[in-house]
Amino acid sequence: MTGLLVVTAVPAEAEAIQAGLADPTVAVVPVGVGPAVAGAATARLLALAEAAGRPYRGVVSAGVAGGFPGLVQVGGTVLGTCAVAADLGAESPEGFIPVDELGMPPELLGGGTAVDADPGLLAALRAALPAATVGPVLTVSTVTGTATSTEALRQRHPDAVAEAMEGYGVAVAASHAGVPFAELRTISNPVGPRDRDAWRMREALTALTT
Repeated sequence: MTGLLVVTAVPAEAEAIQAGLADPTVAVVPVGVGPAVAGAATARLLALAEAAGRPYRGVVSAGVAGGFPGLVQVGGTVLGTCAVAADLGAESPEGFIPVDELGMPPELLGGGTAVDADPGLLAALRAALPAATVGPVLTVSTVTGTATSTEALRQRHPDAVAEAMEGYGVAVAASHAGVPFAELRTISNPVGPRDRDAWRMREALTALTT
């Protein structure tokens, strides 16, 4: 069995993580943006490693994210207790309906709309990063950019600490492969009305290295 697989969305995130790595057994691979491409690419990496007789002992979805104000500050670090497919479902006059409440068989949902982090892997990350904020991390295909959508997310997921775009896809790939999963994010911007001037990408990438 080989070391950990750490997957990021873009090369800049992978480079930031690699700059801080001391463990040569950790593989860091940028796999693309969004849950579909990240999940597919992660599944391929896990399958290739298993076929070669060198399966990974765990996979971590890592990179930058938006943090919910009042719970985590820009530049802070988040560890996900679970990856939540926050916008997978249906709209209705009464509001958003998660896909697992639409009557579909559970086996068609990849484990449901939330995939828990592996307890052992999460505990190891928490021990290494005691100052990190811990809680659910939302996976969205559209970055939240209005006060209305932010409030809707807060109402549906009051415990969520951050939102990103890949965690749930990576989590489903790991679950299908029987490989422990966790999610680690550093905060580049507050979740809320879109304001690129408020983004601090350099600080978030530096935090990934640290």
